[in-house]
Amino acid sequence: MRMYDIIKAKRDGGFLATEEINHFIEGYTAGDIPDYQASALLMAIYFKGMNSRETADLTMAMANSGERADLSSIEGIKVDKHSTGGVGDKTTLVIAPIVAACGVKVAKMSGRGLGHTGGTVDKLESIPGMQTSIERDEFIEIVNRTGLCLIGQSGNFAPADKKLYALRDVTATIESIPLIASSIMSKKIAAGSDRILLDVKMGSGSFMKTYDDAKTLAKTMVSIGESVGRRTVALITNMDVPLGYAIGNSLEVVEAVNTLKGIGPEDLTEICIILAANMLYIADKGTMDECKSLAKQALYSGAALECLKKMVTAQGGDASYITDTNKFSTARYYRTVTARKDGYIVKMDTESCGIASVMLGAGRATKEDTIDYAAGIMLENKIGAKVERGETLATMYAEREDVFDAAIEEFLGAIEIGDEPPEETKILLGRVEN
Repeated sequence: MRMYDIIKAKRDGGFLATEEINHFIEGYTAGDIPDYQASALLMAIYFKGMNSRETADLTMAMANSGERADLSSIEGIKVDKHSTGGVGDKTTLVIAPIVAACGVKVAKMSGRGLGHTGGTVDKLESIPGMQTSIERDEFIEIVNRTGLCLIGQSGNFAPADKKLYALRDVTATIESIPLIASSIMSKKIAAGSDRILLDVKMGSGSFMKTYDDAKTLAKTMVSIGESVGRRTVALITNMDVPLGYAIGNSLEVVEAVNTLKGIGPEDLTEICIILAANMLYIADKGTMDECKSLAKQALYSGAALECLKKMVTAQGGDASYITDTNKFSTARYYRTVTARKDGYIVKMDTESCGIASVMLGAGRATKEDTIDYAAGIMLENKIGAKVERGETLATMYAEREDVFDAAIEEFLGAIEIGDEPPEETKILLGRVEN
């Protein structure tokens, strides 16, 4: 079996056999198939797609490329959550502690930034001392003791996905439904949780630009989850505007902590309550209304914040940064971005906002890039706001002055100012379950 023939078959629109998909995943994981051939196949899949059988085969091949977690020694129902990626999406840092405070275990593997979107692991590592690479026994012990543990994707779990994830990030093969679905679900299946909630982002800041694509992805992933005995629900949420006001790593941690203190942005608080309630619901904690009440109580009582502090301490982090977020380092340089005309902000190309943040150093343009944890953007005004010429739209932060000009132009190109206010949009757009 030759990799050349597999690439050619998919390039020409053919369907790959289970054996061919297994050959690719096994060979690439072992290092026998080079990046350039893997990239070629990824691009062929990007353009030609995969049917449901191929997608399921790819998912299971990646899930079986390494170890499969046995979480049976963790008491109670374990619920996992995954977002398909957005700009300013720091919801895991809020909802995992909420759910844990309500007595449901969260044993979660999270990802790093991908393209213009941020990653939970990068955000967590902006907390001094925070360890996201933890051995399995310690991981389980932390979950049993604190109710939650958030770690990076281990080299032992779905290693094929880990390699492909990094390759997709730098080969323009991110926005593919079968590649996204198999990537996410292989990790969720390998990670071993009993129930899975999927947050499928839709809009200019997500990989799914239309509702139909988002729904197709949601249905694909729910079907995969249910087929292997994991109760799976997907929510389709709005990413036509950055979530909250912070875009960056430590900036987003501060905003997440403020949300857990009950003083976070309205949109971020709203979606976190919705997501947490759905996690509690699929964990059999009551009706949806009862679960929303539980989530709100955990948030506004301070119980969820205490759970976050315990988790940070257990993972080697300095929880004093959670108590006092002013301790986070600030970037050496900052620049304000102002409106060029009067009017209402009617559109924000959220992907461009994320790209501007990456240009400042908050994300990676190549696999080898390092993250500047203090870099990023703090928005002052979002869609619907009435602004005057010269009024501040955002403040940018970076460690180098030479990155600002290009980032500012990218950001301003994302903002459309009109004469009339835009229509209000909902944050929850749909829900998919079997």
